Amino acid sequence: MAQSNLFQDLKKKRRKIDLIDHRLLTLLNLRLRTVLKMGKIKKEMGKKVYDPKREKEVLERLKSKNKGPLKEKDLKEIFKPIMKVCRRSQM
Repeated sequence: MAQSNLFQDLKKKRRKIDLIDHRLLTLLNLRLRTVLKMGKIKKEMGKKVYDPKREKEVLERLKSKNKGPLKEKDLKEIFKPIMKVCRRSQM
């Protein structure tokens, strides 16, 4: 493949990554808005924000749905901090 074709292909892939990143950001904000509403409900019910059993269930569900190439270890490394930020935001 010619150098200019490779450069154009790289540019297209980068634009695609930018769009995916934007969608991820939108989804993360949607998740956080939902979590904030859940936090209010939990407070009204007198429940704790942190539920390790629930977080384990979430990770197990994601693991079972994962078709790859994302490895289980990497999936956890991505989602644990997401859940931590969401949990911290409820406090």
